[in-house]
Amino acid sequence: MRVPLSWLREYVDLPATETGRDVQAKLISAGLEVETVEQLGADLKGPLVVGQVLTIEELEGFKKPIRFCTVDVGQANGTGEPQEIVCGARNFQVGDKVVVVLPGATLPGGFSIAARKTYGKTSHGMICSSDELGMGDDGTHGIIVLPPETEVGKDAIELLELVDEVLDIAVTANRGDCLSIRGVARETAIAYGLPLRDPALIDVPAPNAYGYPVQVTDPFGCDRFTARTVTGLRPEARSPIWLQRRLQKVGMRPISLAVDVTNYVMMELGQPLHAYDRSLVQGTIGVRRAQEGEKLVTLDGVERTLHAEDLVITDDRGPIGLAGVMGGANTEIADLPQSRLRSTGGTPMVTEDGVNGTSDVVIEAAHFDAVSIARTARRHKLLSEASRRFERGVDPQAAAAAAQRTVDLLVLLAGGTAEAGVTEIIAPPAPHTITLPAGHPDKVAGVDYGRETVVRRLQQVGCDVYGQDELLVTVPSWRPDLVDPNDLAEEVIRLEGYENLPSTLPKLPSGRGLTHRQRLHRRVGRALAGAGYVEAPNYPFVSEQVFDQLGLEADDPARRVVKLVNPLSDEEPALRTTLLPGLLGALRRNDGRGSHDLALFETGLVFLPREESHGATHLPVDRRPTDEEIAALNAALPEQPRHVAVVLAGAREQAGWWGKGRPADWADAVEAARAVAREAGAELIVRKGQYGPWHPGRCAELVVAADGAERVVGHAGELHPRVLKALGLPERTCAMELDLDALEAVGDGVPQAPGISTFPVATQDVALVVDKPVPAVEVEAALREGAGELLESIRLFDVYENAEQLGEGRKSLAYALRFRAADRTLTVDEASAARDAAVALAGERTGAVLRG
Repeated sequence: MRVPLSWLREYVDLPATETGRDVQAKLISAGLEVETVEQLGADLKGPLVVGQVLTIEELEGFKKPIRFCTVDVGQANGTGEPQEIVCGARNFQVGDKVVVVLPGATLPGGFSIAARKTYGKTSHGMICSSDELGMGDDGTHGIIVLPPETEVGKDAIELLELVDEVLDIAVTANRGDCLSIRGVARETAIAYGLPLRDPALIDVPAPNAYGYPVQVTDPFGCDRFTARTVTGLRPEARSPIWLQRRLQKVGMRPISLAVDVTNYVMMELGQPLHAYDRSLVQGTIGVRRAQEGEKLVTLDGVERTLHAEDLVITDDRGPIGLAGVMGGANTEIADLPQSRLRSTGGTPMVTEDGVNGTSDVVIEAAHFDAVSIARTARRHKLLSEASRRFERGVDPQAAAAAAQRTVDLLVLLAGGTAEAGVTEIIAPPAPHTITLPAGHPDKVAGVDYGRETVVRRLQQVGCDVYGQDELLVTVPSWRPDLVDPNDLAEEVIRLEGYENLPSTLPKLPSGRGLTHRQRLHRRVGRALAGAGYVEAPNYPFVSEQVFDQLGLEADDPARRVVKLVNPLSDEEPALRTTLLPGLLGALRRNDGRGSHDLALFETGLVFLPREESHGATHLPVDRRPTDEEIAALNAALPEQPRHVAVVLAGAREQAGWWGKGRPADWADAVEAARAVAREAGAELIVRKGQYGPWHPGRCAELVVAADGAERVVGHAGELHPRVLKALGLPERTCAMELDLDALEAVGDGVPQAPGISTFPVATQDVALVVDKPVPAVEVEAALREGAGELLESIRLFDVYENAEQLGEGRKSLAYALRFRAADRTLTVDEASAARDAAVALAGERTGAVLRG
């Protein structure tokens, strides 16, 4: 809401020394968010005067039309001689009054004016448009043409009110009253402790039986409808300069007198109005719900198909307006641009092409249901200044005053006659009263305000307050947001000043740090970051089509998803059951932007629906929920285990003077899983597997053992080429995903310090020949068990395949075994015996034989 300070001063006698910045500080302290204070005309310097065009000479030989004009500016130029000015605009003619800026002046933006030679002539100044003066859009997109009665030589800065301050207020959804000068003036008066001249307090005639006929068939949707009629308006009458300038300052474009007046009153009082051309309204004006499929062409020229919940204004033909949103084109006020008027017997009443101007209007001032208007505006994607106010709450008691104010302005500015008939249909709700303990604001704020302060502040807001310890508060009609005692307490607190509230920091209990689960998550993140991975958190929303792209089977449990009732995007209505879609999407985006060597990781929750679905219960807000209610709510939630996943593409080690580098492969994904397992203190079994998006020949199944049973907790390896193609990923992309909660459950969370022996290590290498299908992990497990307690570590350092030397279908696995004792130096015989025992057990379990 834009509020000119000059307009605000009409209703509040602010000290003359108060600036827009001062008012901004006061309103912010009172709880209104004043974003900026715009200084209109701050860098404008005259002379800027009214001139009358005497002659116009068309200059030929240029690419665009150029005119050489002489303009009478009176004595403003010091000589009284006509001012010679070159101008390219064409929306004015000889005899018109225009705005002229003379040499020595400065226009907004620091543009200095001086006499200069252009197009073969010397131009002594400029004839100005509204844009050049920083006035905003006046609808002409050309030179400002002033009314004929404007005095030549008059100071245009004062005439056009070019110097002003405008407060730009971000009005919250609950403060619809502040979408008007009246509402902001009330807040300003309270903030300064000054009286308010309420523009809605005017004499309004009582309703009678002579008004325009109106029938409201939906009193819930429209509980108040006021209709007034004005006849005999001069169609050629134009909005005066002061009215146009106020509309421009609040951000609206002047259109025609009748429309400008309704907009002006709306901005002044906050009550949207609409003016109908009486000659185009057929029969009784009605208010009802639309019939499904009815059509209406609104003022923006768009034909709209109406919904059965839309509230419409009708006449005998059908809808003539979308209630509270926008009027219909079939009763639009006919505007007569000055350039199209011709005289008919002395009074211009019709245009040159025979179009009649509007001389009789019916004024509508109604109060509509806020929810209905909000739904209609969004359903038709038609947000207007009127709907913006109705959906936030409009003062129903202001409708009659707004209609009277509109009638008075039309009579004053267009010479019309207000008909005696007044139509007012009212189905008013009972006044809203709230019982408030006098000490309730004190308890909420932790400040001792006292009863007198509470009563005074509520009365300033407009409430009627009765009672002593228990206050009976009647809420004013312009504050529909005040519905319970806490709302009233907030009014007292904000007016007393939020900055005066005491700041009390909560006392944190000592001796509590991170939980074991939190520490594990942090260790895993640090370990992966230390290994060169970059964390890439993603939104937990997915589309169900992504499971087809990942190649999951039709009965895969990961396809069972939790769907959102109100998703942020219709394309992603489900919660993820795997971290891979988000991570792979991040990898694809980065690869598409030129980052080809990528290693990303994420830890986050996945959402698995329970076997039995329970509806969520509504918890009470007036007390703490019981343990049973909380348990019932938790039972309705999906299971949410935490997973960890990584994705890799491009080079894992960069090439340089140090070496050739190497690309990322499946082994890097497996190693990331091992790093996570080490942080969890869990023993991870890695063996050949086959699942979903992974390449069947390059997929590792990740298993943990608990209570004598094995459990698959994830997979790692290279993704299938079909998946890469479906998702647009780089070749040889690898991925890993683990159930981190499952690792935590089987892991030993106690950090284990490494045992350091002072005795030397004994190294023994063995090369074992096995069948190709035998997994290396099984051979390693047998070697580890057979070697016994003396084995310190084991490492596979070579895999060799050669049919001529090893035989068809055979491979050689070379391991380095390190033996060490904690209390002595091992002999060669002891190390060899341990090695032989390891080879013997490997041969027994896997059929391995020593090579050579």
